[in-house]
Amino acid sequence: MAAAQAVEEMRSRVVLGEFGVRNVHTTDFPGNYSGYDDAWDQERFEKNFRVDVVHMDENSLEFDMVGIDAAIANAFRRILLAEVPTMAVEKVLVYNNTSIVQDEILAHRLGLIPILADPRLFEYRNQGDEEGTEIDTLQFRLQVRCTRNPHAAKDSSDPNELYMNHKVYTRHMTWIPLGNQADLFPEGTIRPVHDDILIAQLRPGQEIDLLMHCVKGIGKDHAKFSPVATASYRLLPDITLLEPVEGEAAEELSRCFSPGVIEVQEVQGKKVARVANPRLDTFSREIFRNEKLKKAVRLARVRDHYIFSVESTGVLPPDVLVSEAIKVLMGKCRRFLDELDAVQMD
Repeated sequence: MAAAQAVEEMRSRVVLGEFGVRNVHTTDFPGNYSGYDDAWDQERFEKNFRVDVVHMDENSLEFDMVGIDAAIANAFRRILLAEVPTMAVEKVLVYNNTSIVQDEILAHRLGLIPILADPRLFEYRNQGDEEGTEIDTLQFRLQVRCTRNPHAAKDSSDPNELYMNHKVYTRHMTWIPLGNQADLFPEGTIRPVHDDILIAQLRPGQEIDLLMHCVKGIGKDHAKFSPVATASYRLLPDITLLEPVEGEAAEELSRCFSPGVIEVQEVQGKKVARVANPRLDTFSREIFRNEKLKKAVRLARVRDHYIFSVESTGVLPPDVLVSEAIKVLMGKCRRFLDELDAVQMD
C-alpha cells in the first residue's frame, strides 16, 4: 500500500523539500511503471483534459489548463511570447529632429509603442519592399514643435506653464491612411494603444518631424512585435497537513504562508488550522524555517495542472491571443504531420 502511494505521488506530484525538489521529471511513459497503461490514448486525453477560465478582464486572463505535459504547456507559452503576430513601427523616416534624443534612440522608442490594429487584417510585407501598400503597412506622422507660452507668469519656473508642446506623447501620432484604409477602418480605430506614453521632451525651438511605417511581425524577429506584456504558468500548489495543528501553532502556521492559504477555525473551543486555498500560495517555503512545524506539512505541486497568466499589451484581447496561439500550435502540428507523410512516401 505504501509502495503504491509512493508511486502515485511520483507520477502526479512535484514535491518541494527543505533542501531540494523531488519528482521534477515526467515519468509516466509506457513501460516505466508496472501495472500502469501509460500509452497515449486520445479518448482518455479528451476525458481528462480541460480548460477553466478563472479571471478575465480587458487586458489580462488567468486560466487553468489541466491534463497536459510540461512540453505542451511551455510550447503554448513560447508561442504567445514569440509567434502571435502584431503591428509595430518598423521604419522611421526622420525629416527633422532637433531634440536631445538621437534619431536611433527615438526610432527604437517608437518601435516599442503598441499599435491598436488587428494584425489578422494585414499581410506580411515582402522582404525587400521599400514602399508599403494598404494591405501590409500602416503609416503614422509625428510632427511637434515646442514654443514658449506667451501667457505664462514671469516668475514661473514650471515647464508645464512656461512651454507649449514640450512633452511629446503618443497622442501626437496621427494615422495617415494608405489606399482604401480610410474606408476599411473608421476614424480613431487605428492608433497607439495608450495615448499618454511619453516619447520625448522638447524645449523652445526644438522640433520632431517624422513619418513611421508599421508592419506585421512576430516576437521571434523582434520583441516589439510580442503581443503580451507577460505570459507565464505555474503548477497548482498542493498543501497537505500531515498532523493536526492546534492552538498558537495554528496561528504560527498561517503566518508561514501567503494570506488566505491557511485558515484558523474554532473547533470545540480550540484553534485548528486547515488548508483553505492552496492556489494563493507562492511557495516561499517559509515553513521550513520553523523547526516545530516543518514536519507537519507537505508541500507539492500537481504535475499536470497549469495555471496560466496572460497579460496583453492591449493590441488584442487576451482571449483572442490565446485562441491565436492555439491556431499557431495546430499549424505546427499539421506541418509536422505533412513532413512525416512526405518522408513515408519517399
